[in-house]
Amino acid sequence: MTEETKETAEHLPAGQLCIESLDIEAQGIAHLPDGKVVFVEGALPFELVSANIHRKKNSFEKGVVTAIHRESSQRVQPGCPHFGLHTGACGGCKMQHLHVAAQVAVKQRVLEDNLWHLGKVKPETLLRPIEGPAWGYRYRARLSVRFVRKKGEVLIGFHERKSAYVADMRECKVLPPHVSALLLPLRGLIGAMDARETCPQIELACGDTVTALVLRHLEPLSVGDKEKLRTFASEHAGVQWWLQSKGPDTVCLMDPLTDSGQAQPELCYALPDYGITMPFKPTDFTQVNPHINRVLVARALRLLDAKPHERVIDWFCGLGNFTLPIATMAGEVLGIEGSATLVRRSQENFEKNQAARGQLTALCKTSFVPRDLFEMTPEMLQQDGTAQKWLVDPPREGAFALVQALADMCAQAPITWTPPRRIVYVSCNPATLARDAGLLVNVAGYRCTLAGVVNMFPHTAHVESIAVFDLA
Repeated sequence: MTEETKETAEHLPAGQLCIESLDIEAQGIAHLPDGKVVFVEGALPFELVSANIHRKKNSFEKGVVTAIHRESSQRVQPGCPHFGLHTGACGGCKMQHLHVAAQVAVKQRVLEDNLWHLGKVKPETLLRPIEGPAWGYRYRARLSVRFVRKKGEVLIGFHERKSAYVADMRECKVLPPHVSALLLPLRGLIGAMDARETCPQIELACGDTVTALVLRHLEPLSVGDKEKLRTFASEHAGVQWWLQSKGPDTVCLMDPLTDSGQAQPELCYALPDYGITMPFKPTDFTQVNPHINRVLVARALRLLDAKPHERVIDWFCGLGNFTLPIATMAGEVLGIEGSATLVRRSQENFEKNQAARGQLTALCKTSFVPRDLFEMTPEMLQQDGTAQKWLVDPPREGAFALVQALADMCAQAPITWTPPRRIVYVSCNPATLARDAGLLVNVAGYRCTLAGVVNMFPHTAHVESIAVFDLA
C-alpha cells in the first residue's frame, strides 16, 4: 500500500472504498486506512463504492458492491440480461460490465505482473493483443441440465454465480447465435423426455458446418426418447446428437448414417491460411474460439519462422492444431503428446490432410510420438533429437518438467546436445508460463524477446498468452 493510497483511504467518507485496480477474478481491489486489502465484486478501478462485506480474514476482506458513488469511464451496460450480481445471475462471465478493450488491458497487466513477480522476467517487446469478436465466440461449452420438479420445467445453462444451481438462461450472448437460439427448444425437448431427470449435462461442440450435442444420460434412453432426439435434429439444421452413458470413452454418434444412408457430416474446423482441415470429436480438446484460434496459429507460425531446412518439435501437439500448419513450412516436424490414442488421432489427421493436398503441395516429413510430458528428463530430450525450433502449447499445469530438462541440458559442460534457438510458448495460464519463463531465462540462458495476451475468452477472467524465447 503506497502512502498516496493510504492518504486517499483515510480521507474517504465512512463506509466508502476507492477501487485501485482489478484482480484476475474481476474483483475490485481497495485498501482500508490500516492497509488491509478489500476485494469488491462488481467494482471497477477508480470507482468510489460502498460494499456489503460478507467475509473477513486477518489479511483481507471480501464484499459485493452495493452503491457506486463515482463511476468508471470504462463501465458499460452488460450485453446479456442474465449477467449481474443478483441471486440467480449466470456465472459464466465475470467482466461484461467492463469495456472489452479495458478487459484486454487488465489481462495484459496480469501477464506482465506474473512474468515479473513469479519469474523475474521482463519481455523485451510487448506484442499487440490478439482480439476478435466479443460475442458469439464460444464454440464449445458444457451446459448443465436440471429438471426442477417444483416448477415442472427443465433448466439448461451455466451455473449461477457462486452456486451449484443452474441459471435460468433463455439466451446466451457468448454462444453462437444459432446455439443460443436452441436453449429454449432444448428445455422443451428434455422436459418431454422420459429421461428428463437422468440427463444432467449437454456438452456442445461447433464445427464449421456441424453442431454436436453430447447428451449425458445416467440410464438407457427409451426408444421414444431417441425418436424425440432425432426429430429435434431434423428440425434444426446441422445438429448431431451424440450419446454419453458413462465416461468420455463412451461418447458415440447416435446415428452414424443419415436417413438416406450416407455417412453423417464430419465435425471439423478449417485453418484456411494453410489449407488444413482438422477433424475432431465433440469431447476432444480444441480451442473454444475458432476466430481467435486462426489468428493465434498464424501469429505463432510467423514468430516461429520455420524454414524448409529446419526441424521443429511441437510439444503437447494435441490433434495437430499447430503441427499440421508447421508442416507446410518446415523441413521436418515431430509432434509429441502424452496419450498414445491422441498420437494416433494426430497421425490420422495428418494423413487425411496429406492425401487431400496432393503431391505438389504435400506436407513435410511429419511424425508423432507419445511421451509423458510431465516426467521429462534430459535423456528423453536426447532421445527425441535436436530441433532448431520448438513450439510449446501445454495445459494449465504448464511445461515445467520439459523446461527443467532443457535447463539441465544447457547447464552441462561441455554441452553435448544442441538446444533450440527459438521457443514459441502458447499458454493458457500466466502463472505457469511465468514459472517456466523464469527457468528458461534465468537458468537455461534464453531471452524473452516477445510476449502478449490473446483474448480467447472475452468477458471472462481467463488469460491466454504467447511468448517467444531466443537463445542468448
